[in-house]
Amino acid sequence: MTLDKTNPQKFSLTTPLYYVNDVPHIGSGYTTMIADVIARFERLKGKSVLLITGTDEHGQKIERTAQEKGVTPQEHCDRIVTRFDELWDKLNIKYDRFSRTTAPRHEAIVKEFYQRVWEQGDIYLAQQQGWYCVACEEFKEKRELLENGCCPLHPNKQAEWRDEENYFFRLSQYQEKLEDLYQKNPGFLEPESRRNEILNFIKGGLQDFSISRINVEWGFPIPNDPKHTIYVWFDALLGYITALLEPEQEATLDNALSQWWPINLHLIGKDILRFHAVYWPAMLMSARVSLPQRIFSHGFLTKDGQKMSKSLGNTLNPFDLIERYGSDAIRYYFLKEIDCGRDGDFNETRFVNVLNADLANDLGNLLNRTLGMIKKYCQGEGPQITGENLPLEHPLKAIGLDLSERIIHSYETLRFNQGCEEILALIRASNKFIDEQAPWSLFKQGQQAQVEGILYAVLESVRLSAYLLSPIIPNLSSRIYEQLGFLVDFNQADQVNQIVPFKQHTQWGILAANRVLPNPQPVFAKLELPAEETS
Repeated sequence: MTLDKTNPQKFSLTTPLYYVNDVPHIGSGYTTMIADVIARFERLKGKSVLLITGTDEHGQKIERTAQEKGVTPQEHCDRIVTRFDELWDKLNIKYDRFSRTTAPRHEAIVKEFYQRVWEQGDIYLAQQQGWYCVACEEFKEKRELLENGCCPLHPNKQAEWRDEENYFFRLSQYQEKLEDLYQKNPGFLEPESRRNEILNFIKGGLQDFSISRINVEWGFPIPNDPKHTIYVWFDALLGYITALLEPEQEATLDNALSQWWPINLHLIGKDILRFHAVYWPAMLMSARVSLPQRIFSHGFLTKDGQKMSKSLGNTLNPFDLIERYGSDAIRYYFLKEIDCGRDGDFNETRFVNVLNADLANDLGNLLNRTLGMIKKYCQGEGPQITGENLPLEHPLKAIGLDLSERIIHSYETLRFNQGCEEILALIRASNKFIDEQAPWSLFKQGQQAQVEGILYAVLESVRLSAYLLSPIIPNLSSRIYEQLGFLVDFNQADQVNQIVPFKQHTQWGILAANRVLPNPQPVFAKLELPAEETS
């Protein structure tokens, strides 16, 4: 099966629909930050973008959690959803749709989709026996469990033996089609390590999987057999489609798929890889719906080299982190210091050192002292030259001329860490250049033209760097642009391309001559570790 071509002027992407068994953690924030950065980059290019996030709210785990807290499942979900929305706001995430699987419109989509698959003959009733991890909402083979009978992802919660009647989806019927999909579309699943993992899983032979549960009230009933509840994953994956509906549209599959489908990019963590890379495309094939363009699975996060765990007491509270350091600092660290396709680690001392070195010292201080010299050596006006006046072999111009092309590629391939390093190379070269050229000495010698050439090259390099970093650190980039005399807020993504066009502002050398600049002010304050960390 081939993938549909999408509208080149539109871009749609999703985070997972996060499970609401508890408040959001840093892992959820990490995926959503990645999604927001991609969405901002695509908007910067002038595209219409639809960023979908949301919550997965059904299943036995939610039912039990609500019972333990003495509230209804819906009350529990509503409380947790508020916390997700609050965290996205604090992380400066600009989503377009928030999909909730408890929404009435979602139920209509799920039932219509189920009916399509039923009519295709891909659903049947049979007996299900096996070990069930409630925390994963998934049956596990005996060999997948630890010696204590627990799932490796939830080592303190024993799997439960189930022997019950379930409705099954004929996943085995799609073995060849899925193998064909991965053979003909190697970019469908990235990175390559995840693709190989799924290929090995498929080659091992696909087994039909159950798509209903009995004795679970919290969920949608099977249309043709209401004593069964639709399995949470069969339900949740369809939340991506429900989110595509416009507010005034009737909740039908055709309406939902009419404008933004197929999704350009699903962003997920590797713990839910199988559901998205195997179950989801097979379900869509069965319902005769075209497939999403691309699935990208990032790695896990650790803290100080260890898996985060409440029992170990080493969890990372994203709300506390934002309160201490602000959203730009957190966004920068997780995008720059972690290779998006691999596992990554958070260490607070390293975090502070990286932010201070990169943003406070290398970038912020470079801008501040250069603007100070312009005020001192250029009578408060910008240099009287432009980028065209500098030769192609100029050390900063030589780096800057093709920098944007490399950075655009890094955004498109989700190699944010590589892109940040490329930008920092220009910033560090600018610091070295201004130190070696010593414009303060040249000014004393009356070499005004040389002084202005040095300051222009540095200032333009800072401007280009800020623009290219704006999807990651929009607040800081906005402050830098303001210091350079531009009235632009990179948080107003839909307007930015009209004010600072992408094709123009990704070029090195666009700062105008004789630009009146405001008084320099620090754009990024140095961070400090909490007292207990420094003692």
